[in-house]
Order: sequence, then structure tokens, then C-alpha cells
Amino acid sequence: MQTSRLNQYRVMWVLVFFDLPTETKIDRKRAAGFRKKLLKDGFSMFQFSIYLRHCPSRENANVHIKRVKLNLPPDGHVGIMIVTDKQFGMMELYFGKKAKELPEVPQQLSLF
Repeated sequence: MQTSRLNQYRVMWVLVFFDLPTETKIDRKRAAGFRKKLLKDGFSMFQFSIYLRHCPSRENANVHIKRVKLNLPPDGHVGIMIVTDKQFGMMELYFGKKAKELPEVPQQLSLF
């Protein structure tokens, strides 16, 4: 039972928030490219400009953060935040006034 408690604090969620310019055709192409790169790296859309990714450890989260930083567009605002699985699990989501369940945690595959 104690290992599951430790895992809730070891497992991380990486959230990427962004507000990118979309005034010109080049801006829209850059914004779309940034979103596509996030999806390719395993992030899921939480809201239109918020993407999240489940990571089994802080070290793995750092790898994905480094990839996000390599793909930053030249303009706009991008924020990156890491929260533990325990913190993420305490989030309350609503669709209108109805409560909505949190996204399912991906199953971790262990190879021996």
C-alpha cells in the first residue's frame, strides 16, 4: 500500500499552456506546428491552448520538457508546469455545472 502512495508523488503530469499569435498565415502555421509537435510527443489536448502529458517519473518529465523547449515558436507566450499525480488527482473539473471525471491515467508497462 505504501508504494502506491509513493507513486502518487513520483508520477508527474506535465502541462503546457500557450497563447500564440495567429494574425498572419505564418503565425497560424507556427501555432499549428507547435500543437502538432506536442501531440507527436504524447501530449493530449486538455483545452485548446492547454496540453498535458502523463510521465512515470520526474526524469521522464524533464525529457519531454526539453523537447517542448526545443520546439518553442519565436513569438507568443508558453508556460510549462509539472504537478504530481496526487496534485492532479485533486483537480475538480466541470462541464457547465456538471462535474466531469479526470482523464484516465495511462497504464504503465513494465518490462523485465
